[in-house]
Amino acid sequence: MDVLVDFSRTGRIGPLTCGMSLAEAEDLLGPGRPHPAHLMKGPDADGYFYTWGGLRLVVTRRAVSGIWISLRPGSAAGLPPHVLPGSETLDATVLREELIAALDRAGCRHAVNGALTFDGQSSIVTLPAEVCAVFALPGRDEPAPHRDRHHLIALHRHTA
Repeated sequence: MDVLVDFSRTGRIGPLTCGMSLAEAEDLLGPGRPHPAHLMKGPDADGYFYTWGGLRLVVTRRAVSGIWISLRPGSAAGLPPHVLPGSETLDATVLREELIAALDRAGCRHAVNGALTFDGQSSIVTLPAEVCAVFALPGRDEPAPHRDRHHLIALHRHTA
């Protein structure tokens, strides 16, 4: 939860931040697994991601333009040891009210993100870091508890 709250408050994960070069990120995290478009089109293909377990970095002009933490309720999420020291996995089941309570305790302001709140999905954006949290009901095949409650599925920040 500390990693999620810190990212929500600051828009960065430790030294990982939007605007840094992909080379700097790979120096910190090791080589990422590029999206297939990077493999087909080459390293100058923009807007595609590199992954390290549950961590994704969107790359534009060989720089980090987005940071994502992706979670699947009812499973474990893998994050690089640099992001989650001492462990490479965490419980990926985070209820909406648990994250909001943790943000409130940390003094992190947030507002409803109307653009991503519809049907069985809801979203908030943190202020001033502009990190977006997306929540949804668990999918049919996800072994998540509390199937009638919204679970965190992604936490992300993007630059223009």
